Order: sequence, then structure tokens, then C-alpha cells
Amino acid sequence: MRITKAVLAKRTQRTEHRERRVKRKKEKGGARLTTADLVLLSLLAERPMHGYQANAELVRREVQDWAGISRPQVYYSMEKLARLGMLRKAADKKEAEGPEPQVYAVTENGKRALADALERVDWTTKHTRPAFLTWMALSWQARRGVFAQQLQKRRQFLRAEVAREKETLESVLKEVGHPYHEAVWMISLMIAEFETELKWLAKVEKEMKLRGKAKHPEYVT
Repeated sequence: MRITKAVLAKRTQRTEHRERRVKRKKEKGGARLTTADLVLLSLLAERPMHGYQANAELVRREVQDWAGISRPQVYYSMEKLARLGMLRKAADKKEAEGPEPQVYAVTENGKRALADALERVDWTTKHTRPAFLTWMALSWQARRGVFAQQLQKRRQFLRAEVAREKETLESVLKEVGHPYHEAVWMISLMIAEFETELKWLAKVEKEMKLRGKAKHPEYVT
């Protein structure tokens, strides 16, 4: 049977239509929400905002310290969540408000999706891989003196981070008015982790002169 261009075009259209339908069904049925999606849902659950407001508030809350979300990701997530019915328009568009005036609020569907995502077990079982640990594993190949120099730079960085987080903690305490808040606990944990690493660095610096290769290495044969 000869397949004409018209028949082929119809088949292509049907395939594309079916793929779009499957994609929409997957999205409505519970698309995997990204970290940016979840952060935005949580933020807009506090009060409706437009894109610029959401970005500004996340910057104020130093989102890069705990989620690492970029400005473009926020706008993309806002469009995605609105398409999925997890956000709704909360105000009419006004020209006086600028280029991004559309305000969005979280729907009940969005609240349920956020609550469901927060029950995932991977929140409590993921193991991060800090860049400094990768460097430590490779550091035996560094030039002479670099190991000590990098440890010193790491210590300077950690001390600066501790000072910065303590200032942030003071500001957060003034804003929330009590110490029993998730932001307070988060910042306290970061400070504790930095201070613990500083103690560990001091130990490594004392022991680095004794550094040596593995005495009984095992290799895959």
C-alpha cells in the first residue's frame, strides 16, 4: 500500500496529539515537582505574589543557602504550576504594576501537592556531596604546599560564613519574635555544621605532616 504525504501527515498529527495528551495526563496526574516548584508553592501559600515579588522575597530569605534556586527557575515554576492548576490568578492585570503584574495564589490542589511532596522519604535519606570532600579525595595529587593553603582558605571561608549566619540569625529572631521557628532551626544547624568543620580542620592541620599513602590498597582485578 502506497503511503501518500497526506496519510503520513495525518499519522504524524495523531502521534503528536497522543503524545501531548499523555504529557498533559501525566502532569495532571501528579508531575514530579522540583525543589523550585515546592519552594514557590510554600512561599505563595503565605500570601499571593507576582514573579518579581516572589524573587525578591526569596533573595531576602537567602534562598541560595538552602535551596539554590535561580531567578529564571522561579518564573518557570510559576508558569508550570499555573498550568497544572496549582496556582490561580489572584488579581487582575494592571498596567501600572509593571511588566510582571499578574499575582498568583496557591490553590487547594497546590496545597495538597506540596503536602504530598513533603511526605517523600528522600528528604530524609539523601546524602549531599560537598565540593570540599571531592577536593579532599583528590588532594594527594596537588602540588607541594597547596594542601595547607587550601585548608587555610577553607577555614577563612567557614569563619566568614559563621559570622554571616549569626548576623542572619539575629535578624530572623527579631522578625519572628521567638526561637521556635523553622528558619531559626535551619540557621542554627548551618552554624553548628560550620563550627564542627572548623574543629575538624584544626585536627587535619595538626595531622597533615603524618599524611601517607594507603599501606594495603586493594584494586579490582
